[in-house]
Order: sequence, then C-alpha cells, then structure tokens
Amino acid sequence: MTPDDLIAHYGLEPIPREGGRFRRTWAGPERPDGRPEGTAIVALLTAAPDDYSALHRLPADEVWHFYLGDPLELLLLAPDGGARTAVLGPDVLGGQHVQLTVPAGTWMGGRVAEGGAWTLFGCTMAPGFTEEGYEHGDAAALSARHPAEADRIAGLCRP
Repeated sequence: MTPDDLIAHYGLEPIPREGGRFRRTWAGPERPDGRPEGTAIVALLTAAPDDYSALHRLPADEVWHFYLGDPLELLLLAPDGGARTAVLGPDVLGGQHVQLTVPAGTWMGGRVAEGGAWTLFGCTMAPGFTEEGYEHGDAAALSARHPAEADRIAGLCRP
C-alpha cells in the first residue's frame, strides 16, 4: 500500500491552506446556525517537506483518529499559553494515541514523525467543520506567544 493507492482508493483531494489530502466521509444534518451537527474526514499526510497540517484552530473540539502508517506528531498550543506534543500512532502502550481530542481554541498542526513515510488518519467534529470556523495560524503571532516553540511553529505555518 502506498500514498498514491490511498489517494485513489479514497478519492482524496488537497486540503485548502492547511495541507495534506482529505475526503469528507460524513456530515450530519444542518443546525439552525447553518453548521452540520457533525463532520468526519479521512486524511493523508506524507513525509514530503511541504506536506503537513499547518497550524490552525477551530471553534469546537476535534477528535483525531490514527488509522494506518507511521506516527503523526501534533504540536498543540493551548489558549492558556501551554504547549505540548502528542503523537498519533499504533504504540498505545508507549504513549501514542489512536484517538486524541484537541480542545476548541487550541492551535494544532502536525506532520509525519521523523523517519516515517505517511500517515492515514481521520478527524471528527461536533458541531461540524465549516470554512468560517477555520482560523489559519500566523507564524509571527504564534511565535511571540510561544517563543520556546518558535522553530516548530515556523515549520508548521503557511502564508
């Protein structure tokens, strides 16, 4: 199995601005505010230098799910100024996660862990994802707030 096989199998398309490839697999009924009750996607990142999930934040919790491939490192920048790295992967007894909830308002961005080739994962939100709720990270602003993570922030931001 290769990334090209997965792209073809799932019909994955580029994720605008954020990076990677995805396909929405579910959207719940529309709420009065216009958002779907929930959404789910399947997504793929590779180890190519420009293939990463750029730092972004969302107005609702997002649950990340590991499916196949190599571990995925997520940089999480909390609203209170804290920062941590979480790893999605199969080694749950070694501290990796097959499922991880990123709280609303947390800046998140990730890439395939060093030495890996690709990761197939999914994300689920309730209420569901809309473009209006997506906030794209700015490297300068995030680095000013989290100076200890400035190098990693720079590597996970796109203009």
